[in-house]
Amino acid sequence: MTTNPNDTRAYFFKIDTTIKKIRQILQKKLDAAGLDITVDQWVLLDHVFRFQETGISQNELAEMTVKDAPTVTRIIDLLVKKGLALRTMAENDRRRFIIHLTDMGIEKYQEAYPIVVEVRRKGWGNLSEEDYKVFVRILDSIYVNINT
Repeated sequence: MTTNPNDTRAYFFKIDTTIKKIRQILQKKLDAAGLDITVDQWVLLDHVFRFQETGISQNELAEMTVKDAPTVTRIIDLLVKKGLALRTMAENDRRRFIIHLTDMGIEKYQEAYPIVVEVRRKGWGNLSEEDYKVFVRILDSIYVNINT
């Protein structure tokens, strides 16, 4: 794998392969724990958990997770079918659905969270807080650049 900054493919390839490897390891650990959720289901559980008090709309979930609306709908359908989430109509807009976790969904979140933290810590290794700040700054810059 090249580290030459003049190779315009290098950063994307490195980001992509790293994300795929992290997802692969996380999925193996979720499976080994018998949690019966995918990484994509975890991502939605995590976001819904953060908005448990107020709920979150499917559109907001799609925007926050950078997933298209049909994908988010499919994942929510699976979470509802598993009894982990509830989908209710918004009071002020009958075309909009609000998502909450069920008690079982909160329990699943709490079981999965330590596994996610373990994978994140392992991946971060002995990198410093300053490394993290630089890393986030660079990723944010790439994100802004690609969206302009």
